[in-house]
Amino acid sequence: MAKEPEKKSLKNYVSNDDIGEDVRRELFRLQLECRHVEQKAYDLFLQNLIKGTSHLGLGQEAIAAGFGGAMKEGDYTFCTYRGHNHTLVRGASMTGVLGELMGRQCGLLGGKGGSMHLTSVEHGAMGSYAIIGAHLPIAIGAAWSAQYRKSDQVTVCFFGDGTTNIGAFHEALNMAQVWKLPVIFVCENNLYMEYTPISEVTAVENPAADRASAYGLESIIVDGNDADEVYRHAMAALEKAREGEGPSLIEAKTYRHSGHSRADPGDYRPDGELESWLKRDPLPMYRNRLLEFGLAEDEVVEMEEEVIKRVDEATEIAKSSPPPTEEVMATEVWADGSSTWRN
Repeated sequence: MAKEPEKKSLKNYVSNDDIGEDVRRELFRLQLECRHVEQKAYDLFLQNLIKGTSHLGLGQEAIAAGFGGAMKEGDYTFCTYRGHNHTLVRGASMTGVLGELMGRQCGLLGGKGGSMHLTSVEHGAMGSYAIIGAHLPIAIGAAWSAQYRKSDQVTVCFFGDGTTNIGAFHEALNMAQVWKLPVIFVCENNLYMEYTPISEVTAVENPAADRASAYGLESIIVDGNDADEVYRHAMAALEKAREGEGPSLIEAKTYRHSGHSRADPGDYRPDGELESWLKRDPLPMYRNRLLEFGLAEDEVVEMEEEVIKRVDEATEIAKSSPPPTEEVMATEVWADGSSTWRN
């Protein structure tokens, strides 16, 4: 009887070697870009230059940066309505992101998609999805395509803790494992599903990791506020997927600094909770780490000032861009509700 091949654990791929100065510079830069673009988006909203609402990932930058720094060109990213950071780290321009949020022609989608639908196919950012859990089956479709084409591409699918209670989560994990698809599921557990604590409506303590075994997957929990830890696990999961060893499920513990959306003051959170998490803000933590590893303070300040300058420049370009014309507005939309498009 043939011996069953040894089942590899993600631990087989994780290295404790130092990440290196060049990668750490990149991870810090990515986190800075995410933080300052979203802070600018908040300011623009207060100036009534961004209409409607949007969902910021302030405090969750280390997850996007860790994966963004690890993924290869050609890999696929699928994310939620809280997807500004995940789109930026794949290489989408600040001008394109801010322009889209403001509904301007320079936006990634010409100003028609807005905050919750950021997409940049050329950078592998395959869309932000406003319907909870809707993108997980689409993500495994992309992974199946890569497997079929033997393209070496890996799909990374980000979602919130509330998605773990949606049927699509379980269906996607099951199929991904059965077919050994090159996909990584990343649960950004920020403790709240909109206004409700995930712990109040979920039977297990860790909504993603504690369910992994049901699909033959490893239970993996990482500190989602530590870009180095996220990067190491991202690299390991990506390598595992490229080797044909199938999917991974990673639960990254983190916390959003603001409410669910602009309309949410977040006053349902217990006293002291936000203050406690602010002490573990990923940006100051990583800045201190760079200094501890010997990077000069002047160099760190130069990086920070350069990012702020680029964000300000992108903002002014986006503000000067006009809204989409009527002709543009009437394209790429349903004309009559059938298969006819007005293009």
